[in-house]
Formats: sequence, structure tokens, C-alpha cells
Amino acid sequence: MRANRIGPDGTFSTLPRRGQFMGNRGCLHDDGGTIRRDHAGKRWITCTLRVKHSHGKVPLAAPGRYTPLFFLDEAVAVAAGHRPCATCRRAAFNDFCAAWLHAFGKAEKAAAIDTVLDVARLADGRQRHHSADLANLSFGTFILWQGQPHLVHDDALWPWHAEGYAAPVPKPATDVTVLTPEPLVQVMRAGWRPLLSAADDRPSW
Repeated sequence: MRANRIGPDGTFSTLPRRGQFMGNRGCLHDDGGTIRRDHAGKRWITCTLRVKHSHGKVPLAAPGRYTPLFFLDEAVAVAAGHRPCATCRRAAFNDFCAAWLHAFGKAEKAAAIDTVLDVARLADGRQRHHSADLANLSFGTFILWQGQPHLVHDDALWPWHAEGYAAPVPKPATDVTVLTPEPLVQVMRAGWRPLLSAADDRPSW
């Protein structure tokens, strides 16, 4: 099994379930199908699992093709630095761009958004973190709390682990380390909500 499941902290791992969304960062694997790098270019997108002209099957490691990555849900993909695909998820991308305009006061095309996100998501090749007051973070943001990624939900934190989310815990009144890239935090603060597994019910893999 390939290490193509991505966590909110940006780590690659192997899991039996794919999750709700597929991601694309370009071709990351070699001719033998082994993933050799974590990205190829600035275009990191979140796609539907439904692939046209493939009878629903995703080509996992075709030579020279993109490397399919998989996420539990869209909030995990956003924490890892991905935005909605403008092709297979056009409606979600349009909503995202409307929130981007509201957050930054300027409409941007996909390539310009990708350039901003490219700076925000990595530092020295590793996931870039920043600090914020938890009270100011919106639904869908991922933070690092007590050494573990947690999803900020409307009224609680959802601890994340490799199989999904654990039971909610109360929100502390403190500054926290934020995993989600700062521009994406601002987009969510402007009203865009990433899709959670099982229609926002606490999922169980």
C-alpha cells in the first residue's frame, strides 16, 4: 500500500481507507510507483473521488501522471495546504474565491492564489505553523493542541488521529499553534466552510 494518505500536519502515511477527497500536487512518484517527493509545483488542489472516463477508478501511479493523494475530509486537505479544484469542483472553487475576495479585498485567479499559498504552507520544506488566539479561529481550522492535531468545530475541538476524529473536547481559552496555512484561515473566517466527513457529523473510519 502506498503512503498517499495525507494528515492535517502534512505527513504521508498508509491507511486502508481513502477518505472523502482526492488531492493533486503533480507527479510525486517514480516509474515503480514509489512516492519520492511531497510536491511538484505550486498547484495543490482538492478533487472529487469521481474520475471521468475511468469507470470510477483512480489511476494510482501511472508513470508520468499526477500522484493521487487522499484525505479524510476537506478540512484535512485545507490544513495540508490544498484549495478546491477549479475543474472537478467548480462550485466549491467559486465559493472559495468569493470568500477570498471578502478576506483580501481582491479577486484572484487560481494561479495567483496558488502563489500566495505556496509561500504560506511551507518553511524550509516543512509545514509552516503560526500562532493565534483560539477564540479567533473559525470552523474548519486545524491546530496543534497537547501535541496532537485538533479540528476547530463550532463549539468544541475534535482530536484527529489516523483513523478519523475522536470524541470532542472543550475549547481552551489560549493562544494555539495553527497548522492550517494563514491565508486559508482567513478565507474560512470570511465564511467559506470546508466539507467534513459524513456531512459534518463526527466521522468514524
